Amino acid sequence: MTDPENVVVQLCVQGMQAETEGRDSRARDLFLQAWEAAEDDYDACIAAHYLARHQPTPQETLHWNQECLNRADKVGDDRVRGFYASLHGNMARAHRDLGQIDQAREHFESAAKHIDDVPAGPHQQWLRYRIAAGLRATTPAAPQQHEDPVGELLTKLCARADLEALSLLLPPYMGSLGTPEDEERITAAMRMLHAERRLPDDEQTALSHAIKVRSAA
Repeated sequence: MTDPENVVVQLCVQGMQAETEGRDSRARDLFLQAWEAAEDDYDACIAAHYLARHQPTPQETLHWNQECLNRADKVGDDRVRGFYASLHGNMARAHRDLGQIDQAREHFESAAKHIDDVPAGPHQQWLRYRIAAGLRATTPAAPQQHEDPVGELLTKLCARADLEALSLLLPPYMGSLGTPEDEERITAAMRMLHAERRLPDDEQTALSHAIKVRSAA
């Protein structure tokens, strides 16, 4: 657990407050002070994480994200276990911003492997969504791209603002990391919605088609 009396933690908290107030220059100064005050790899890992958010170029952002990951590896204990999904996600986005798609994909895959180490809650769910989006964005295009009947159905539901149906289908769809368990969650949600038979005829038909396509995959 992070020590609230730790000067590095205190400086980072002040920096985050400055961020929320739109004082980015002040935030960067506070995070730099935290880096300079770090007394061990754990402190340095925390400070580097925040410094990476306030760099003027993608190259420097990548540098500080790599520094953060390196320091976490040096700590190597349970204090940093829950950090890795976020750390690899940050590395992936930094590589993607530099056009280094293969490296980005590798880090998104590493982030996905560590998602269950993040405590359950809104932060974990948001990380899952961001990692899933990154995996979709960096997946090599197939020679013949398969249809996405679930995405097409969701587009229809969004156009009609069917919030009940969207609340059931969107979370598993947007958060899927491609594992069999994640894919089954999508199919299970679709089957629940299908059993309700509450959609307009064209959407009910599209839903039946989507279930058949996924069942045949």
